[in-house]
Amino acid sequence: MSYISLSYYIFIIVLLILYYILPKKYRWLILLSGSTYFYYTIIEDIMQFVIFAASIVISYEFGLLIYKQHHKKHINPHTRLVTLWTGIIISALPLIALKAGDFICGSIIHKPLISWIVPIGLSFYSMQMIAYLVDIYRGSIRPQKNIFKYTLFMSFFPIIIQGPISRYSQLENQLIEGHAYDIKNIIKGIQLVIWGFFLKMMIADKAAVIVNTVFDNYQSYSGFYILAAAVLYSIQLYADFMSCVTISQGIAQMFGINIIDNFCHPYFSFSVKEFWRRWHISLSSWLKDYVYIPLGGNRKGKISKYCNLFITFAVSGLWHGGRWKFLFWGILHAMYQIMGELTYSLRNKCFEKIQMPKDCNARKIIETVFTFFFVMIAWIIFRAESLKTGIRMITNMFNTFNPWIFFDNSLFRLGLGQKEWEVLFVSIAILGTVSFIQDKGIKIREWFADQHLIVRWTIYLCAIWSIWIFGTYGFGFNAQDFIYGGF
Repeated sequence: MSYISLSYYIFIIVLLILYYILPKKYRWLILLSGSTYFYYTIIEDIMQFVIFAASIVISYEFGLLIYKQHHKKHINPHTRLVTLWTGIIISALPLIALKAGDFICGSIIHKPLISWIVPIGLSFYSMQMIAYLVDIYRGSIRPQKNIFKYTLFMSFFPIIIQGPISRYSQLENQLIEGHAYDIKNIIKGIQLVIWGFFLKMMIADKAAVIVNTVFDNYQSYSGFYILAAAVLYSIQLYADFMSCVTISQGIAQMFGINIIDNFCHPYFSFSVKEFWRRWHISLSSWLKDYVYIPLGGNRKGKISKYCNLFITFAVSGLWHGGRWKFLFWGILHAMYQIMGELTYSLRNKCFEKIQMPKDCNARKIIETVFTFFFVMIAWIIFRAESLKTGIRMITNMFNTFNPWIFFDNSLFRLGLGQKEWEVLFVSIAILGTVSFIQDKGIKIREWFADQHLIVRWTIYLCAIWSIWIFGTYGFGFNAQDFIYGGF
């Protein structure tokens, strides 16, 4: 049962009816039951469920223990710290074993990868467990004494597969307190789900056809073929990930629950540093709060700051996968930011010399294009079969000059016909326009709310019809799995 299947939405309708029928104080039980059922339906092996349940129980118990030690004066700080680290290591052991095992086997000793029993959502709920334990240790939250309520936080079905990585303080009250029925929440949820389907079926899965053709047969392509595929992969990854998060936000909104935004138009960034404030925000903030700042952040001078940045993004790379390409991708982003800071004064002087101050639109466009280009180069490494393949593809992209492929119908031989390309371009243009409007602070959903009922539902129905006719299913393709579900 995936987020884009008919059975999922039948499940949601049933859950909504039950949720709003029951008295408020019991409604969290419906969410818990639904989350348990949903997780059970998506696992492939019962051991996945057992490992997931064991991780919940262990982290729950350690949360209580850490809190008790915090309020006992005779417990020294060293003991508390040992308890915290023990809880983190045991709770996150499946994730640590998966990433470390794959890295050692696949990238160091070059042996076949270990066949792991990997619970769905492992990378996401493990991060939530770590944050939960650390926040209790810091005294910023109190542990949940009811294990079933804690289980709901860890297993909440809209975010279990791909996040966003939520903090306990963000969802604690929202999940437990029953929310009154409000048609506005239902409508807002429907809006988000429709937008999520648009991103998935009109952009991500359609772009995937071209991306897979070029990346899976990279020996046959060079020059602008690779550039086109790299640009489309950058858009595909963004649309695919944001699609899942948007659908999750929409479903949660129907229950009166607000999930944090995970993106803020990252490809409008003027620097890679800004990109990471806009991209995968829940992961970025997690790395900042639980890796970068504990290492010392920027408090001990520039050399220490750069080392901490290097380590933080290395962790980010390994979180995505235990392979050299992911480690290199993370380190590359650290180097981008370090070089960006070291060359800031020089670049600023150069822009001023050609009369382009910071508020100059031309300068903003140049910085945005260059930022996207450098991020795109890193995405090639990220998507390629291996680090060696990624470097070879980047080299081949610069070795051949063949811009005529954009004018001689060559691109139509990569899996999409002309009409499908047109649909993809129009869809990307819609995404860009909506993103630009939102980036200017204009709230499109508020504009919708002010329109007449007939106007609103005409737009909704036209959007659904367009996705159904022109989207992924309309051209006979099967919907791809959400990309970040694989991490």
